[in-house]
Amino acid sequence: MKTARLISVTMLATVALTACAGEPDDGNDAPRSWIHQEYDGVGPIYTDSSDKTSKVAKEIDGHTDAVDRIDDGDLVFLRYRDDIVAISPYKGGSQIEVDDYRNGHRRWRSHIRNVWPDPESNAFRGGGPGSGK
Repeated sequence: MKTARLISVTMLATVALTACAGEPDDGNDAPRSWIHQEYDGVGPIYTDSSDKTSKVAKEIDGHTDAVDRIDDGDLVFLRYRDDIVAISPYKGGSQIEVDDYRNGHRRWRSHIRNVWPDPESNAFRGGGPGSGK
């Protein structure tokens, strides 16, 4: 009886750990190299001289799906696992800034507000959705 219970508990623990670990770490990284190839500039700041912020955000998100998106007027923020891509109006086109999550959240806090987890809080686990489970 004890052996059967031990086997059951071990199997359940293995299934639970596998389910948590099965979340992909890749696929949620900001497409830094693609942005570098697609837009003018040198990281972390790029420009698109003609396209508006919503079109640029759609292009970037279309290339690599963001975890989440915030539109705040003409500003668009794309959240990736460890990065934030901020797209703002610039000289008739757009400016694209790629920053790590902690710095990006701090910099754009007034636009992100409490929609995304604050990396300075005790509740923040880092690494984006699914990490650290």
